[in-house]
Amino acid sequence: MSNFKLSENFVAKYKRKKAPFGFNGLGELVYNRTYSRLKEDGKNEQWWETVQRVVEGTFNMQKRHIDSNGLGWNAWKAQHSAQDMYDRIFNMKFLPPGRGLWAMGTAITEEKKLFAALNNCAFVSTEKFASEFSKPFCFLMDASMLGVGVGFDTKGAEKLLLKGPNETRKTEVIIIPDTREGWVESLRTLLDSYSMGTGKVEFDYTSIRPEGVPIKGFGGESSGPQPLVELHTTVRKILDAEIGQPISITSIVDIMNLIGKCVVSGNVRRTAEIVFGDADSEEYLDLKNYDVNPHRAEYGWTSNNSIFAELGMDYEPSAERVRYNGEPGYAWLQNMQDYGRMNDAPNYKDRRAMGGNPCLEQTLESMELCCLVETFPNNHDSLEDYMNTLKCAYLYAKSVTLGKTHWAETNRVMLRNRRIGCSMSGIAQFIANRGVNSLKEWMDKGYEYIQTLDEKYSDWMAIPRSIKTTSIKPSGTVSLLAGATPGIHFPESRYYIRRMRIGINSNLITALEKAGYDIEPAFGSEDTTLVVSIPVDVGEGVRTLESVSMWEQLSLASLAQRYWADNQVSCTVTFDPETEGSQIANTLDLFQYQLKGISFLPRLELGAYPQMPYESINEETYHKLANSLGKLSFGRIKGEEVAIERFCDNDMCELDFTPSEGLEPTNPQS
Repeated sequence: MSNFKLSENFVAKYKRKKAPFGFNGLGELVYNRTYSRLKEDGKNEQWWETVQRVVEGTFNMQKRHIDSNGLGWNAWKAQHSAQDMYDRIFNMKFLPPGRGLWAMGTAITEEKKLFAALNNCAFVSTEKFASEFSKPFCFLMDASMLGVGVGFDTKGAEKLLLKGPNETRKTEVIIIPDTREGWVESLRTLLDSYSMGTGKVEFDYTSIRPEGVPIKGFGGESSGPQPLVELHTTVRKILDAEIGQPISITSIVDIMNLIGKCVVSGNVRRTAEIVFGDADSEEYLDLKNYDVNPHRAEYGWTSNNSIFAELGMDYEPSAERVRYNGEPGYAWLQNMQDYGRMNDAPNYKDRRAMGGNPCLEQTLESMELCCLVETFPNNHDSLEDYMNTLKCAYLYAKSVTLGKTHWAETNRVMLRNRRIGCSMSGIAQFIANRGVNSLKEWMDKGYEYIQTLDEKYSDWMAIPRSIKTTSIKPSGTVSLLAGATPGIHFPESRYYIRRMRIGINSNLITALEKAGYDIEPAFGSEDTTLVVSIPVDVGEGVRTLESVSMWEQLSLASLAQRYWADNQVSCTVTFDPETEGSQIANTLDLFQYQLKGISFLPRLELGAYPQMPYESINEETYHKLANSLGKLSFGRIKGEEVAIERFCDNDMCELDFTPSEGLEPTNPQS
């Protein structure tokens, strides 16, 4: 079976074209730091090469499916479609998720068939603890180590009596293999000894590669065995305290969070978790009250904590908590199960849904993964042009659903649902240029067009139609490539300094220095990390958060949930605690029938502490800084491997923790 290849003559036209990276070199820096892979010749990919790899990988997935099922591959049509996709990615009219830019078309997908690495996020329920106690924990750990952000619930609390290891049996010593699977299996064995009453287990960590050894395939360096040792030790301590008792809400979340901490301390620098709990449970609501739970201060930051909100509930008690610390977030599971777009009649397609992903833009069943793709309507001259982009974006996401995972339960639900998430970013910029009425039109007509596409291409591939197709993700690094504001969110300021972290030995530093960018050691990580400051202008007429009320942000989220997203709109509403904090319960009363999820964030002053990711500046300062910059060129740098892009590539739902900095992230799900 031959692989799909783009026409060499076609690709050659793009080799000398300048990629339209956004924000004064910020987009180009993000690309080179995060997505440009090391080639066999020792050089890093250029943008045209990354796009070629991604497009060819996408159409290879299609071709393998079509050929293996004898459905008739049309090489001419495929080449035409692939060239259109190439042009639209190259010109950043749409982009695959960061994970797709990094992994698609590499050995990860072409040889190892690890298609789970192409998916952004997942959810797992603990409801069946009585029969499968270890499975949700192991799924979360396995998925997290592949870079997938995972949501989970606390429904398993009180459903399993912890027996503890059988002390009468001989202790088994298990040698842990130096693999992802080996780490996960060690956790499974430990947990089973407490739930099933098997013999006590001890672990031999000597086969795990030492700290600092490069990791091939996924990039980065080994952490050594210590994070796993600490995970095992702490999990034992938690479970020992509850032997003879039903497992508690706190213990469930503790173990999940500790897994996140282990992953962060290991090769994966970032983790993304969200937990859903009962609004009436004081135990759950106090999980991030470190006066009540001081032990959780070490790892409570690894998850965003939300509640399953009931329609018509009293929002005052939880809203009072939100007013002061931004949590909990809210998820209306009934709306998620009953509705596609909230403007349409209930269709009950998602009646088996049980939760969502860490940024809450996707409805999900237990052990279901999702693939997101991002479009930039503001980078289009017409609705017709945008429709053509939607076709390419849809095809990318749908193609990813053709790849199976190594989890049978996940394959079963994904092959049935074929869920995807076509998203929009740069919405604040689009409104500034075309207005809200045009946004509504593009959303509504775009959604209907995607449904037409899904009917056509699902029939061609002989697979089920996607249960849901659209969402609004918060975005982050991917939107920076295109010079777009993230998702539905308004910027903090029109002019600001965006700070990015790079390794102290990065080969990108010389090019940045030559172009005149400000570079300084990172506070708390001076020996390993540098901080680059980039001046950014989001565009004329774009409104900023200081001029957009909490009510207006919710209204815009509602519009997108009614006319675009049949999954969800990920929206973190920024509010003034003094003037708007007392109104949160009222907003929830009103918008609960228009939304599926929402979170809130108290407004923070940009630049409140040194080296914050964003610092507001005035127009004069911006032009002074921007005019001081020279041409940025990474074209001839010596190559270096980058580590896999994690999760939803978004600053709000990714938790990037550096203990030495002494700063505890305060970010609800977005």
